[in-house]
Amino acid sequence: MSMAGNLRKVTSLGRVGGLRKVARLARRRPRVDLSHPARSPLGSSVVNCVAYRDGVRAPAPGDLVDTLERVRKSGDGFVWLGLHEPTNREFAGIAELFDLHPLAVEDAVEAHQRPKVERYGETLFAVFKTVCYVEHEELTATSEVVNTGEIMVFVGRDFAITVRHGRHGSLGPLREELESDPDQLTKGPSAVLHAIADHVVDDYLNVIDAVQADIDQVETDVFAENGARADPGRIYQLKRELLELKRAVVPLGRPLRDLAERPTRVVEPEIQAYFRDVSDHLLRATEQIAAFDELLNSILQAHLAQVTVAQNEDMRKITAWAAIVAVPTMVCGVYGMNFKHMPELHWRYGYGMVIGVISVACLALYRGFRRNGWL
Repeated sequence: MSMAGNLRKVTSLGRVGGLRKVARLARRRPRVDLSHPARSPLGSSVVNCVAYRDGVRAPAPGDLVDTLERVRKSGDGFVWLGLHEPTNREFAGIAELFDLHPLAVEDAVEAHQRPKVERYGETLFAVFKTVCYVEHEELTATSEVVNTGEIMVFVGRDFAITVRHGRHGSLGPLREELESDPDQLTKGPSAVLHAIADHVVDDYLNVIDAVQADIDQVETDVFAENGARADPGRIYQLKRELLELKRAVVPLGRPLRDLAERPTRVVEPEIQAYFRDVSDHLLRATEQIAAFDELLNSILQAHLAQVTVAQNEDMRKITAWAAIVAVPTMVCGVYGMNFKHMPELHWRYGYGMVIGVISVACLALYRGFRRNGWL
């Protein structure tokens, strides 16, 4: 049976009968990324479906099946299908049409996956964690600093399928940027994979720069004059958010090295050199996150040391004043015992002498404590 016959057979299956309906919905609505700043968030899970030939967007008057059929008949170009948080029902027909592995399909629909790159026959499946910095006027112990999402990419000989989860990580501007560079798009679907990886890693670096500003502010507050009164909850919150960033960045190191070093049929040799550059940028991000983690540990230890020093200062002041107050307490306690035969009890100047002795003793103690830094 011909390729066209196979495609028609797929679309006629009952379990994927909604495929053409989904494609028609996508054609009637703007095929754009849902979080593009100038566009409406309304639309089906199919965000865009475009065929590229010789690095240029090709006319696509039909639906997804027709577009893929023309590409495979010509033997040139590829299809880039973009989706946003598809359901199992919406993705079932697409998985059947492109012959995607069930395990990869499950990961793409359910999300919450660890960054990875897996090979299923002639198809490459990649998972990227996207991150964005959450703006806030003032960092508090409950401020959200880093928000994460996911992008899954299926790459085959003549197709690239992107599945995005989350309200950030828009691929609309990225698609437009790629379309402005036809030479890169002529390298096929692997060029899309590289562009997404590069885009995601660049976002890592941007978020890291923004987090560094928060860390610098916390460091300044801790080492200020009243640093012992700084809220340690902000430090713990930054460490938690940094851990979230670390979970997105660090696991991606090995998959990127594999893409840069291990030959793969669906990745052009020219693109592998570009993956090495992305891997270098990711290494820089990983090193910065490790440095931030160590710096936050140092800041936390410094804050705890400041709190301990401040408590010791308070204890010394309390002890010094207690010693000073002990002098009149002792003398007055002795003369308040109401014994009849006590020294100087009936002397005219006895009261003044006792007050003078108490005052001199207290003044001497006060000057001694001040000289030693206790007061």
